[in-house]
Amino acid sequence: MIHEAMFYEKLAKNEVQCNLCAHRCRVRPGKRGICGVRENCEGSLFSLVYGGVANEDVANIEQKPFYHYYPGSMAYSVGTIGCNFRCRHCQNWRLSRAAPEDAFLGTLSPSQLVMQAKMAGCQSVSWTYNEPTVWYEYTYEGARLAKEEGLGTSYVTNGYITPEALENIAPYLDAFSVDIKGFSEAFYREICGAKLAPVLETSRLAKELGIHVEVVNLVIPTHNDSPDEIRELSRWVYENLGKDTPLHFNRFHPHYEMKHLPPTPINTLDRARSIAIEEGMRFVYIGNVPGHPHENTYCPECGSLLIARGFFEVQEYNISPDKTCPKCGETIPITGEYRKSSGMI
Repeated sequence: MIHEAMFYEKLAKNEVQCNLCAHRCRVRPGKRGICGVRENCEGSLFSLVYGGVANEDVANIEQKPFYHYYPGSMAYSVGTIGCNFRCRHCQNWRLSRAAPEDAFLGTLSPSQLVMQAKMAGCQSVSWTYNEPTVWYEYTYEGARLAKEEGLGTSYVTNGYITPEALENIAPYLDAFSVDIKGFSEAFYREICGAKLAPVLETSRLAKELGIHVEVVNLVIPTHNDSPDEIRELSRWVYENLGKDTPLHFNRFHPHYEMKHLPPTPINTLDRARSIAIEEGMRFVYIGNVPGHPHENTYCPECGSLLIARGFFEVQEYNISPDKTCPKCGETIPITGEYRKSSGMI
């Protein structure tokens, strides 16, 4: 599982600088970057988790969440350990905080990954559960092979990948579910151990590179839920990613170091959605609230129900083959075709 890293430069005294994520860690011999899974071995940088899988599953694409990318399809989902963020509310902290020497990892080569995805009847491969950037070498090779075999590819990401690394994988990466965790540098610094600006830069670049982008914002009570912050986020998405970008406001549940907080009130999520609509966004969703009507997709012109969802599954699909509303003819921005799920997860 040890593999020489991409995107690093050698420095004096056997130090290296990793240029994979926006931290651009300078790593001394025998030490690791912030992610915990990339180590300087005698002046060269190595990934310690290439092909090391901590979790794999077959899941509805809606779980990522992707609501406008091959609706109803199944994604072969894999993750490893490590992360370049230090989110205090991380729900996968057992993976993100694990060290390679302490973790039990299965081995799955890129070619095996693609083969298993096809055998499972999946339409795509998704790197998720932990931050996919930290095992970039594996995701890059896997995405390249997946595209050769006609499979889609996606990252579920915090958006901290550097522009040069994103541009390199972009020809093989179809979709990008980016978690914009808040809209202030203070939030990113205090809650995530990172910065907001690189996330915005990456999200904008992904759109420019032709990758399908959906934005997720986990709304945390008293931390990033103010109307002003929600409005700034919504306005930024409108101006930089476009009014048709799916925007998901998800409910927070207490996890990890933030168990003292309550779950997000439903009316806070409803308010966030209303603000985003006011700012011109046309497809705004509420997540982590089973049965909420705004899990569904509605025509922004006439209000017709287009896609009904429940428990991350498409239950009803009413968009015309030419991707328009069957009632008013409004064009609906869906990437790829609807795939009716077999119900096997």
